[in-house]
Amino acid sequence: MFVSALCEMHKARVALAIVSTLNSILPPEFRQAINRPIRFFFSSVLMGCFAMGLTLSLYVVYLHNVHHFSISFATLLLSLGAIIGLATSPLWGTLTDRIGPVPTMLLAGAGQAGALLYWAFIETSRQAIIGGLLLSFFGGSGWGPGSTLLTRLCPPEQRQRAYGFNFLLVNLGIGAGGLVSASIVNLRVPESFRHLYLLNVVVSTASALFFVPLWRYGQPQPTEHLNEQQASEGWGVVLRDKRLRRFVIASLFMMIGGYGSQEAGFSLFVVNNVHLSVHAIGVIFFFNTSTIVLAQLFIINRVQGRSRMRVLAVTSVAWATFWFILAAALALPKSLAFVALCCASVIFALGETLMSPIGSAFVNEIAPEHLRGRYNAANGLTWGVSSTLAPAIAGFYFDHGLSNWWPMATGLTALLGGSAYLYLRRSLTPEQDGRTPVATGA
Repeated sequence: MFVSALCEMHKARVALAIVSTLNSILPPEFRQAINRPIRFFFSSVLMGCFAMGLTLSLYVVYLHNVHHFSISFATLLLSLGAIIGLATSPLWGTLTDRIGPVPTMLLAGAGQAGALLYWAFIETSRQAIIGGLLLSFFGGSGWGPGSTLLTRLCPPEQRQRAYGFNFLLVNLGIGAGGLVSASIVNLRVPESFRHLYLLNVVVSTASALFFVPLWRYGQPQPTEHLNEQQASEGWGVVLRDKRLRRFVIASLFMMIGGYGSQEAGFSLFVVNNVHLSVHAIGVIFFFNTSTIVLAQLFIINRVQGRSRMRVLAVTSVAWATFWFILAAALALPKSLAFVALCCASVIFALGETLMSPIGSAFVNEIAPEHLRGRYNAANGLTWGVSSTLAPAIAGFYFDHGLSNWWPMATGLTALLGGSAYLYLRRSLTPEQDGRTPVATGA
């Protein structure tokens, strides 16, 4: 009898600990906010990013190793695609406001599926150029329409948590897609690449279907709710917003000092300068993705109610630390350099978890509803610009024998972005900076 009572007490304590842990990770008010429409949205994000992860890193390999185009041709087409995506981003922002986020995402999704289908069967350089430009055009829609829709679906006081949770799902989907890709693709079997792109078409199309039930939430702002001045407003109002301009400039420095340079030259530096194997890169990125998945939900709650710009400044310090460790790895034995870079990858990921809830929350806090699509598109421009500039900057350092200095310069660029965020903080209200709860009726 006594033993049975002890067992029951132990079970109760375990249950209480589980509930307490769950409440600390996902507070009850956030769980209640995840209603059916938001679940549809998150399901689509997870499936869409899984599809993206299937082929995310295969662009140059597909062109060079499978179709035997030169590396110069592949990288030039990749750069041209970044420019096309950058140029078309304002178009997708305007469409989001004019026809609504859901029709825009369905249009972009259908076009992307068609482009992937075409891309899977390219043979000539002309077909590769057409396919690459189509992928870039429809990929230019970026995350803007999705951010606009999530803003409408989620209560204002829970939006920051929702953006962070969305970022977790993005990384989880991409990571899972990468694992499946690694088990399917084989350079000795070129047809495996075609099968992978066709699987991408199927999964991405299925993910788009989750937006159909959200049709009524994703319509344009009713014109009868707008006064004459609002109805005539467009990109001019967006570009004149000093807060947005300063935020975009700060974010551009951060992207060049973060994602842009990581994608442009990190792997090359690790192999050519630190002299680690290609397989080591996969392990290093595994630490990055795992950290995001494990830490994101804890970080979301830690940044709630704190100064958004100060949190972004902390992100710049984390990313600068990542680059400084990369530079220091040059002086370490290979085994220690590998361990150091795994630790650096964890630090970079922690910076990502800090940044992910903040950017979209801030932009949608200052954006008027009828221009929300354009504001999100303007914020998304930083990704396109950094993807264009970061490879050119890295190329300059590597081509002129200055590659050992490249990580230090990149880290300083990230710190410059953090300083710009702190400068912007002076012109923000406590609510815009996230220091006070957002009004429920916002």
